Amino acid sequence: MSHDMRLFESRAFLLLLAGATALFGWLLLPFFDVILWAVVIGVLFSPVNRILRERFGLGGNVSALATVLASLFTIILPLAWILYSCAVEGIALYERLSAGGSSLVEAVDKLEAAFPAAVEWLEKYGYSAAQLKSWLSGIALKAGSFLAKNAVAVTGGAAHFLTNLALVLYISFFLVRDGGRLRAMLIRAMPFGDHREERLFSKFAAVTRATVKGSLLVAMAQGALGGLIFWLLDIRAALLWGVVMTMLSLIPVVGAALVWVPTALYLLATGHYWQGGLLMAYGACVIGLADNILRPVLVGRDTKLPDFLVLLSTLGGFAMFGMDGFVTGPMLAVLFITVWQIFMEECEEKRGR
Repeated sequence: MSHDMRLFESRAFLLLLAGATALFGWLLLPFFDVILWAVVIGVLFSPVNRILRERFGLGGNVSALATVLASLFTIILPLAWILYSCAVEGIALYERLSAGGSSLVEAVDKLEAAFPAAVEWLEKYGYSAAQLKSWLSGIALKAGSFLAKNAVAVTGGAAHFLTNLALVLYISFFLVRDGGRLRAMLIRAMPFGDHREERLFSKFAAVTRATVKGSLLVAMAQGALGGLIFWLLDIRAALLWGVVMTMLSLIPVVGAALVWVPTALYLLATGHYWQGGLLMAYGACVIGLADNILRPVLVGRDTKLPDFLVLLSTLGGFAMFGMDGFVTGPMLAVLFITVWQIFMEECEEKRGR
């Protein structure tokens, strides 16, 4: 066989390989969320699986099953219960508002009495207190109507969630059990050089653990602290606002302060001085410092990204991938940085020669 024919066959096979890979990726695209969280669980809990096998002598199947069950009972079920309770409390809140919106009207009346100059300033631009009350009441009625009309959709969403959860746990079992072999197979198959692939996989695992621990756990801690003080101050829907603060805490820089700062200012403006002062002090000294105290403990120095890059990659991840973006955004940022670090180091080595 001639050299030209062998070259043609090699190129044709590479084209077939690229096409088959692209088609398979397109086939799995609807399960992106499932695969992503299965990989996260597999990476995050692989040390648990290793301990069960090495220290307690459990077999591969038993240790993998115990590891997946540990992830289910320590993270997934508590998080699902919190989200379910938040949904129930949110529906109850919207139902109260849609019944007349009296709470919103009272809040606007209190702000109007506390800041008459601001009300006059808004009226100059055509925004009266009556219009604000009508606008807020309309939002409450639309929200209540939306929730009532989509009760069946909510049930379907629950069924969809349970199906995806089962798939996540099923895939996680195999990733936990066979993670080492899968990694070795990928390193052998990928054409980037084994030393580069080893570094990329190590960095990926480290950043996945750091992102989940440093972002999700810190956000959950801040949301729990915020929900606790809201409950102690008898602020309505404390659990709902705690979950909202958890979600906002995933965004660097701003975080939970978007909820507790306006609430504290509202309490101060409406004459609840000790509640507002307590919330302001608690938010600054407890909720705000939780990030500074917990994040260095949970995240290693070697995996820490610059703060501006964390913010940009997280916001970009939210824009592209939704709630999964707090994981995928920093991962893509670290992939970008790691690839360029390898490239620069190899260029320096070549110059040194």
